[in-house]
Amino acid sequence: MAFPLPSSLSPSRFSSFKSCPLSFRFSTIDRLPEEPSEPAVKGTTVHRALELLYMEPPAGRTRDRAAETLEQALEEMSTDSDYVGLGLSEAAAERFAKDCTGMVDRYFGLEDPAKIHPIGLEIKLQADLGSLKVRGVIDRLELDADGELVVTDYKTGRAPRDGQVQERMSGVHIYSMMVEKVFGKRPAKVQLIYLGRDPQIIEATTSERTVAGVEKKVGAVWAAVERACETEDFRPRTSVLCNYCSFHEFCPEQGGDPAKAAEVAVALGRV
Repeated sequence: MAFPLPSSLSPSRFSSFKSCPLSFRFSTIDRLPEEPSEPAVKGTTVHRALELLYMEPPAGRTRDRAAETLEQALEEMSTDSDYVGLGLSEAAAERFAKDCTGMVDRYFGLEDPAKIHPIGLEIKLQADLGSLKVRGVIDRLELDADGELVVTDYKTGRAPRDGQVQERMSGVHIYSMMVEKVFGKRPAKVQLIYLGRDPQIIEATTSERTVAGVEKKVGAVWAAVERACETEDFRPRTSVLCNYCSFHEFCPEQGGDPAKAAEVAVALGRV
């Protein structure tokens, strides 16, 4: 019996499949619960703080106001299930807030928010690509000085090494493709803003060629997902990401049994 196909995929799910098809199956097909990750929750907090900052008029997007929006974001997150699930001690919670403060401070060293013209924040989009529905949330869609669209994605993790840049840019290129399909205009540029210990902006221009390349790559990944579902063949792929995986008990590379994942999914009513 074949696995059911996902009804839609996001750029992060495409990346998940390429990183480890078996982990993709556990999270997307079996929909098994995952332990909250402190880096991911920090990212959510900082994204929310910057979203609130950009709700202010340009003159109001100051460092002082950013400190206030971060406080609001931290307050909102204090009751969020992912944050609560981290089980942070008082000292760890203080370090968490300090790390978020550092990322927001570093943001001001990369851009002057008063000069940015956002036309959309945290935009939920869905676009059709053949039989596939591609969905995602764009952190910021803006107009540059020439009136051209720019897609911006904030990143709170480690900036990529030279050989990793193209792969890291794939998600934001998918967002650009989605913008063109939904709004009928191709963004002129996409960019990743890294707010970690090596803050930097990585950007790329777009063209008909880049869009065609993105569509081809997305189509190839979707075809591989279809084959894996049809043949029930989702293979593990070991990497440093295994250290952060929630599915060790089901992974044969970690001494686990994949068959038990289906049993858990049924017990949870996920399939």
